[in-house]
Amino acid sequence: MIKIDANTNSTKLRHIAFIMDGNGRWAEKRGMPREYGHKYGAKTLKTVIERCAFHGIEAATFYAFSTENWKRPKKEVDALMNLLDDYLDRLLKDVDQNDIRYKFIGDVSVLKDTLCDKIYMLEDKSKEKKHIVNIALNYGSKSELVMACNKLIVEGKKQVCEEDIERSLYTSESPSLDLLVRTGGELRLSNFLLWQAAYAELYFTDVLWPDMDEKTVDLAVEAFYKRKRRFGSV
Repeated sequence: MIKIDANTNSTKLRHIAFIMDGNGRWAEKRGMPREYGHKYGAKTLKTVIERCAFHGIEAATFYAFSTENWKRPKKEVDALMNLLDDYLDRLLKDVDQNDIRYKFIGDVSVLKDTLCDKIYMLEDKSKEKKHIVNIALNYGSKSELVMACNKLIVEGKKQVCEEDIERSLYTSESPSLDLLVRTGGELRLSNFLLWQAAYAELYFTDVLWPDMDEKTVDLAVEAFYKRKRRFGSV
C-alpha cells in the first residue's frame, strides 16, 4: 500500500476521476481500427476499478462518452454503443459478485431504450453496495450545470448558493472530488467535472488508457499523497 505522509497531505483520497483518453491512438499504433482500442479499454476499466477499491477509495468516476463524442464517425459511435451494451450485460451478470454501486451520470435518456433499461436495472440492483462507480455517458460539465440550475428553478429557487448546486449535480452522492487523472498525454479537462474539479488535484500521464495497470494507478495515488492541499490557505 502507498504510505500516507500526514505532514504533506492529511486529506484522504476519497474520490478519484479518470478521463480515459488514448484508446484510438493505442489501436492505431498497432495497425488496428480505433474500435479495437475501445474494446481493450473496457477491459482496462475493470482493472482500474479494482485497484481503486484496493486503495480504499470510496468513489471513482470515469469519462466514458461525452456530449461532444456524437460528432465522431458513425461507425465508431455505433461500435461504442455496442460495446456499452455488452459491458452492461457483463456488469449485470456479475453485480452480486462485488461491492460496487454503479451510477450513470449524464443524459442517458437519449440512448436506445434497451440500453436505458439495462442502465436503470444495474443502478437498482447495485444501489445498496459500498464503492461508488460513476460512469459518465453523454456527459458534459456545462450541460450538467445547466441541468442543475433548471432543477433548482423547478424547485422554485429565486436565489441559489453553492450548496444548492452541489446537491443538484449528478455526483451529489459522491464525496468531493480529490484527484482527477487524465491519460493519453493531453493537458485539458475537456468539459469534465469542471465544478467538482475546483480544488481537485490534477494528474496527467502520457500512458494511453488501454496501458493503464495497477502500477500506473498506484503512481497517481502516490502523487496525490505527496502534494500539500491548502484549499486557499497558507
